Amino acid sequence: MGKLTGQVAFITGAARGQGRAHAVKMASEGADIIAVDRCAPVATAGYEMATEADLAETAKLVEAEGRSIVTAVADTRELEPLQHAVDAGVERFGRLDIVVANAGIAASPKASWELTPDEFREMMDINAVGVWQTTKVAVPHIISGDRGGSIVLISSMAGLRGVPGIAHYVAAKHAVRGLAKSLANELAWANIRVNSVHPGNIRTSMIDNEPMVRGFRPDLENPVLEDTAEIMQKLNLLPQPWLEAEAIADAVLYLVGDTGRGITGAALPVDLGTSEKFPGL
Repeated sequence: MGKLTGQVAFITGAARGQGRAHAVKMASEGADIIAVDRCAPVATAGYEMATEADLAETAKLVEAEGRSIVTAVADTRELEPLQHAVDAGVERFGRLDIVVANAGIAASPKASWELTPDEFREMMDINAVGVWQTTKVAVPHIISGDRGGSIVLISSMAGLRGVPGIAHYVAAKHAVRGLAKSLANELAWANIRVNSVHPGNIRTSMIDNEPMVRGFRPDLENPVLEDTAEIMQKLNLLPQPWLEAEAIADAVLYLVGDTGRGITGAALPVDLGTSEKFPGL
C-alpha cells in the first residue's frame, strides 16, 4: 500500500521536469495519473518547450511504476481542451483527488519597462491564468467525489519576494500564491486543502537553457549551467546551487498525502533558503 493508493492525480506541465517528477513520484505511491502538457513552442519563452515524445516518456515511467495514466496535449490557457482532458481522465478512473497546477514558463532577465505587452501578457496567461483554469476544471470533480482532496499550486521563490529583472514572472507567481490562499478559504468546507509550493532554482530546462545561463554568465562565450553554480550558490542559505526536481515532488507528496492532512493555505518554500536569506550573507 502506497501513500496515495486508490487516488487519482491531475498534473499539468507533466511532460518533463517538475511535472514528470510529480507524476512518477505519485505513481510510485499508488496514484493513477491524468497528465497534460502543451507540447509546443511558446513564443516569448526563449527556450525549447516539451514535446509529445516527452509526454509519452512520462507515460512510460508512470506505467513502469505499475500505475495507469491518461495523457492529453492541452494548453492551460485554453479552457475547452483542458476541460476535456480532465473529464476524460475522470471518466477513465472514476474519481479525482489531487491537483498539481505545475505548468509554467521561466523568464529571461529584462527590465520591466523594456518588456513588450506580449511578453507580459503571455507570462500572466500561462503562469497565472492557466493555474486558475486548471483549478476551475478540476475542483467540481473533487467536490462531486465527496471525499475531500488536495490541490497544490506551483509558484516560485519569486512568489514570496521581489526579484529584479523578471517583474512579469514575479507578478504571476505572487498571483498564484494569492489564488491558493483564497481557494483554501473557499474549499475548506469540502475538506479540500489548497497550498502553494515555492521552488527556488531547480535543475530542469527552466534554468538549464541558453538565455537563462547567459543572463548569469554574459562574460563567457558559450556558458553552460555548471558555469553558473558559484553565482547561484551565493543566492542561497544552504551550500548548494540548485535542487533536483525530485525535491519538489517530495514536498508536494508530503502536502497531498496524509502527512499534510492539517495543512491548508500554506506557502511552502523549497528553495535552499533563498527567500529567507538576509542581505549581505
